[in-house]
Amino acid sequence: MTKGPGKGELARFVYREARLIDEKRLDEWYELFTEDALYWMPLVRGQTDPHSHTSLFCEDRFLLKVRIERLKNPLSHSQQQPSFCQHVLQRPELVGRDEDAGEYAMRTPFVYLETRLDEQFVLGGVAHHDLRLEDGGLKIAVKRIELLNRDAALPSIQLFL
Repeated sequence: MTKGPGKGELARFVYREARLIDEKRLDEWYELFTEDALYWMPLVRGQTDPHSHTSLFCEDRFLLKVRIERLKNPLSHSQQQPSFCQHVLQRPELVGRDEDAGEYAMRTPFVYLETRLDEQFVLGGVAHHDLRLEDGGLKIAVKRIELLNRDAALPSIQLFL
């Protein structure tokens, strides 16, 4: 049995994923996801299934690509003055591991800032990454974002948390 990635490698993967978003390297970010990936923000605290409750968003890989292409399009109305973001992460914590399946669960508290022109907003929460070893590297099978204020009226988030 080959030993999987250590805690440090898993944490570096989570940090890199956030940096790719912050630097708007969205095509590289997209490649971090498995073919069956899910990018999900539950609406209900403790929600374990994205399909049995309403979610703030629940996107598969195809919908992620649509959003990325919209953001890259020079005619995208919402980005005529571009948005920028910055993730501030606590150290990612390994909370689950199945070496035989090559699956790892990470938990990362964060603060997210997004700005456009003179408007800025801040969101806080916890990102959960379900990672899977595929083709010798780590991929994101599920990224679940639990906002602290998920039941509040939220601003229009242009980029990715």
